[in-house]
Amino acid sequence: MATAPILQITDLVKTYGSGKNKKAAVDGINLSIPEGSFYGLLGPNGAGKSTAIGCVTGTHTITSGQITVAGFDVVRDYKQARSQIGLSAQEYNINPFERTYDLLDFMGGYYGIPAKERHARIERLVKQFDLTEHIEKQFKELSGGLKRRVVLARALVHDPKLLILDEPTAGVDVEQRREIWRYLQDLNQAGKSIILTSHYLEEIELLCDQVAIINHGKIVADSSKQSYLEHGRSLEEEYLYITQQSTKKTAV
Repeated sequence: MATAPILQITDLVKTYGSGKNKKAAVDGINLSIPEGSFYGLLGPNGAGKSTAIGCVTGTHTITSGQITVAGFDVVRDYKQARSQIGLSAQEYNINPFERTYDLLDFMGGYYGIPAKERHARIERLVKQFDLTEHIEKQFKELSGGLKRRVVLARALVHDPKLLILDEPTAGVDVEQRREIWRYLQDLNQAGKSIILTSHYLEEIELLCDQVAIINHGKIVADSSKQSYLEHGRSLEEEYLYITQQSTKKTAV
């Protein structure tokens, strides 16, 4: 029996401007991501990745098409759809003077989790991400790797079915990057669906089982990781080849 999609994107279009200045940042993309996947989303800067993610999370309005998360339409059933998503953004949209505990507690409260349950979840996440000794520290006092772990824990407080990670190891040293990889692998093995965008192609190659490539607002490849490696090239080499070919076709 086929696994139901945790994320279904159908004919998604997002345009900006009007008239002669109208531009499609996302131009009719389709994606079906099964529940339990570790899914990589690749593309050059400006390809449409962030716009597509913004449409999924509700920070961007959809021009046309449909997106469902765990069966909930992101426009019609916004609250239910958004509650299924945990977002770990590349930029820190966090008060740097807040304590680690308070950051997690506020997010749990935002999703309406009762205090007793919220505190139990925070305790589990703090242990899971090795943050116990940092729980009273202000966010600004943490190292880059610890900040990434706090942001990841914050995205998981409400136990979402889908975790979206935008450059989750940016600015992190090699040792802490590998620690974050281990956390993500454990989450996925426990059943969490994950979408990962990253400019570290070795990160995608190590972690993901499926990879989609977006360029000029269109999906130009979408397949299993192994299919990208069949030609004897690394994922990075195959990615460069596919994006270069799709750019040439667009220019014609």
